[in-house]
Amino acid sequence: MPTASQGFLSGQGRVLWPVNTSSTMKADNSVDMSEPTAPATDHLAPLVECLLFVAEGPVTIEQLARSLEVEAAQVEEALDELAGRYNGRGVGLQRQSRRVQLVTAPEVAPYIERFLGLELSSTLSAAALETLAIIAYRQPVTRAQIEAIRGVNCDSVLSTLLYRGLVEPLGRLEQAGRPIIYGTTFEFLQYFGFSDAAQLPPLPGEERNGAQAAEVEC
Repeated sequence: MPTASQGFLSGQGRVLWPVNTSSTMKADNSVDMSEPTAPATDHLAPLVECLLFVAEGPVTIEQLARSLEVEAAQVEEALDELAGRYNGRGVGLQRQSRRVQLVTAPEVAPYIERFLGLELSSTLSAAALETLAIIAYRQPVTRAQIEAIRGVNCDSVLSTLLYRGLVEPLGRLEQAGRPIIYGTTFEFLQYFGFSDAAQLPPLPGEERNGAQAAEVEC
C-alpha cells in the first residue's frame, strides 16, 4: 500500500494522490473532519489543471465549477491562465463549446506514437476530407445538406467519419422526417492539431471579405 507521499497509480498510469474529501491531515498528524472549503481564486488554476489531468475525457466547465464550488466564470479565468502557461509546452488545452480537456501538443504526436508503439494515423481520402470540411464549416448539418453541396451520395464517407470518431450526431432537425444533424468532435480537433474550432482556417471568400473590411476601416 503506497503512502501519501508516493501516491496511487490509476489504470491510465497517472498518479492519483490518496485524498479523502471528508478529512484532511493536520500538521500534528491529527485528522480534520471538516468539509473542504472553496479554493481561493489565485489557487484555482492548479486545481483545474489537476481535475483535467485525472479526467478520462472532456469535461464541461460546469462540472469543474461544481467540483470546486466556484462560479463558471472563475473556471474560465483559470483556463485562460493555464492556456497562457502552456504556450510552447508539451501539453495544452483543447476546447469545444463548453467542454475542455488536457491534451499533448500536436507537434509531439510522432514522438508519442513511437514511444507507445502506435501505428501512424492513417490518412483520409479526398472524399472524406471534402465531407469533413463541409461538416466542420457548416455544422450542424444534415446528410442531405452535405450531399446537396457535394452532389453525390455520402453514406459511405459519413459512416467512415463516424467510425473514426471525427464527427458525431448532435441531435435531430425539427422538420419533416427529423433528419440527424452532424458536427465535429474532439477527435477532429486532435486529428488536425487544433485547440478549438476557432482555429479553422477562413474560407477563401471570408479572407477576401476580411481584407475588404480592413481596407474600408483604413
